[in-house]
Amino acid sequence: MSEDDAHMEDYPTEIHDYLAAFEKSLGSVDEMLKTMMSVSRSELLQKLEPLEQAKLDLVSVYTLNSMFWVYLATQGINPKEHPVKQELAALNRTYMNKVKEIADKKKASKLDKGAASRFVRNALWEPNAENEHTTKKGKKRK
Repeated sequence: MSEDDAHMEDYPTEIHDYLAAFEKSLGSVDEMLKTMMSVSRSELLQKLEPLEQAKLDLVSVYTLNSMFWVYLATQGINPKEHPVKQELAALNRTYMNKVKEIADKKKASKLDKGAASRFVRNALWEPNAENEHTTKKGKKRK
């Protein structure tokens, strides 16, 4: 009997694929954390603009809370009845929405005042009555 077969007896076979995917995801998270931890936080923040710094902080806090949620679930504690649920909701509702609004405003096109003024001036221009009846050569039309 192989080691995998021995482990398969510990849990129902229906959830094997889910557990394998979960293990793969944990490996990916571990690699990302190692990459992030290889650079000092102050060094990383110096390279980012303030909005990007806020995004990094939010992702970090959200990730930690999410990992704690998973930890609680693995310990048999219902995370929906734990204060971590309110923390995650507040992060989503308040802070992530604020950062999204700021990012959207930053992406919004800027008004070119000169072009807008020319556009409005040309759209509203009406020739006076004298010019209306005069041809280019200065002769009046009949």
